[in-house]
Amino acid sequence: MLNETSQLLSDTVEKIFSDHVTKKCIINSEKGEWPKSLWTEVVDNGLNLVLVPEELGGVGGTWLEAGILFKAIGKYQAPIPLAENIVAGYLLSLGGISLPEKSIVTILGGELTLKDNKISGISRRTPFGSSATHAVAIINDKSSPKVILTTIPQDSLSDDKNLALESRSNIEFLDHAVMNYSDISFTSEYIFKIGALMRSCQIAGGLESLLVQSVRYANERVQFGRPIAKFQAIQQELAVLATHVAASGVAADYAAMSMDDGCEDLAIASAKSRVDDAVSICASIAHQVHGAIGFTYEHGLHFSTRRLWSWRAEYGSGSFWAKSLGEKAVASGSKNFWSSITSGKL
Repeated sequence: MLNETSQLLSDTVEKIFSDHVTKKCIINSEKGEWPKSLWTEVVDNGLNLVLVPEELGGVGGTWLEAGILFKAIGKYQAPIPLAENIVAGYLLSLGGISLPEKSIVTILGGELTLKDNKISGISRRTPFGSSATHAVAIINDKSSPKVILTTIPQDSLSDDKNLALESRSNIEFLDHAVMNYSDISFTSEYIFKIGALMRSCQIAGGLESLLVQSVRYANERVQFGRPIAKFQAIQQELAVLATHVAASGVAADYAAMSMDDGCEDLAIASAKSRVDDAVSICASIAHQVHGAIGFTYEHGLHFSTRRLWSWRAEYGSGSFWAKSLGEKAVASGSKNFWSSITSGKL
C-alpha cells in the first residue's frame, strides 16, 4: 500500500512516461537524439530530486519512492539518465552539495584522483556520458573520501554504446578543475552497491514490460482458429514468466526498503542475483511467445530485452553478488546464519 507521496510520484511518472516515451522517442534516442521534451517534463516535476533533502531544494523522499521511479524507467524503457541523476543528487546531498540547475548528471567510475581541486583519471563506460553536462564521483582519498561535482570535458570524451544503444562513454580527466567537493564517510564501493540497487529496480520494471507485451500478444495472435493464449503450453510459459516477474519485483522493492532501514547489504545482493536469473528465463519465454516477430526491429519487444541484457551486466553480475553473499555467510559462521537471514544483515 503506497502512501500519499509514493502514490503521487507513481502517478506522475506513469503519466509522463506514457505520454512521452513513445516508440519514436526510443528509436530517435538510439540514433543519438536527446529527448528534450521528456527530460524537461521529468525535471519540471522534480523527479530527479526525489532523494535530495528539502533543505537542498529536493523532495526529501525515500529509497522506496526512488525505487518506484527506477522501476518505471525499466517498464517504459525511458531513454534518459533519470536513475543516474537521482543517485547523483543523493550522493551530493550527503556532502551538502546541491545539483546544478538545468544539469544532466552522470556517475563516474574507475580510479580517479583529486589534487589541488583538480581531478585526473579515466571513467570507463560512463552511463549517458555523451548527454551529461556534469558528473559526480567518489574519490577514495587517503585522508578522507570525498564526493566531487565536476563538469564533463567534451574534448576528452569517446562515446560508446551498450547493447541497448544507450551511451556508455569513456571520459578522460587530466587536471580538470572540480566545481565542488566535500568530505564524506564512505568510499566508492558505496556507489557500486547503490548502482546494483538501481539496476535491480530497473530490471524488475523491464521484466514487467515483458510480461505485459507477451500476454497482450498471446491474446491477439490467432493460430488454428483461436488465440495462442488458449493453448496450455503457452499458458504454462506465461505462468512461469509471471512468477519470475513477481519475485523480481518483490526482491527489488525489499532492497529499496532495506536502504531506508540501513540494512541493505543482504537485500541488494539478493535482488541483483534474483533479477539476473529472471532475465535469462523471462527474455527467452517472451521471445518464444512472440516467435520470429519479436526479433525484428519493427516490433517493440527488443527495446525491453536489450536493456535487460545490458543492465544485468552493470554494477556486478548476478553471479558476482551471489558469490559475495556466499562469502559473507561463510565468514559469519554457522551459528549466525539463521539470525543473518531473519535480520537481513550479513
